[in-house]
Amino acid sequence: MTVLTNRQATAPAPPEAPRSVGMIIKAYIALTKPRIIELLLITTLPVMFLAAGGLPPLWTSISVMVFGTLSAGSANALNCYVDRDIDQKMRRTRRRPLARHQVSPRGALIFGIVLGALSTAGLWVTTNGLAASLSTAAILFYVLVYSMILKRRTAQNIVWGGIAGCMPVMIGWAGITDRLDWAPLVLFGVVFFWTPPHTWTLAMRYKEDYAAAKVPMLPVVATERRVVLESIAYTWATVLCSLALWPVAGTTMFYPIVAAVLGAVCLWEVHRLLARLNAGKTGLALRPMRFFHWSNAYLALLFLAVAIDPLLS
Repeated sequence: MTVLTNRQATAPAPPEAPRSVGMIIKAYIALTKPRIIELLLITTLPVMFLAAGGLPPLWTSISVMVFGTLSAGSANALNCYVDRDIDQKMRRTRRRPLARHQVSPRGALIFGIVLGALSTAGLWVTTNGLAASLSTAAILFYVLVYSMILKRRTAQNIVWGGIAGCMPVMIGWAGITDRLDWAPLVLFGVVFFWTPPHTWTLAMRYKEDYAAAKVPMLPVVATERRVVLESIAYTWATVLCSLALWPVAGTTMFYPIVAAVLGAVCLWEVHRLLARLNAGKTGLALRPMRFFHWSNAYLALLFLAVAIDPLLS
């Protein structure tokens, strides 16, 4: 196995200009971070089922999903523009289009702004002003508050910056009902509490990357014990918040049973991090990515239960 030196691991990727229209299109699509968009949409569509009390209107659902995708793509592209300097210093991000000079900074900025304008206009015309306003607020919060202020200044960056990632549940609900209620606020809370331990375990795996880029993620500036203990606290908050949807939304017994089982597994996994730490393991031996991958599955399956439950009542 080839071992990268520190210099190799943090060196910027060499410029790589696209050679065809297809490669240019692919580079611009990559700016939107499609894998992150998938996770956001997983929380959007189920909430529309809950808001509608069953199958939501087809065209409204399509509109929210399409323009919600553009909204998330806008935020991610603008985030790439803001983070283009640190993306070159991190192994995990140095293959992004701006870090490889496949897209110009000006091109990325214009692309992100255009996507944001299209998403806002599209939601306003096809759904309602509340959904459009929430979408715009999510973009602005992610770019201006998280990317430009919190990310490089505080270890609590992802705690409060994660609010932007909670907004799809509000947008999905508003797209159907043109109002907000306690049910989407509970699910907002689920995503809010879920985000820090999910992100911190990823940051534990790429701790050296964040340190090289001078991004004060909690695993960079705190002990592993503090990171694990805070992850446990936030995971408990996630599970308890998920169970609150049962009385608030008046679900059937299907949802709380699924939420309890998924929550129990999630808590088992995060407590195993502490057990490995107490056993003297450290660094990659803690296996933080095991919890990271499980937390992805947890959120997807929990929101799948949110979508299925209204169909059973």
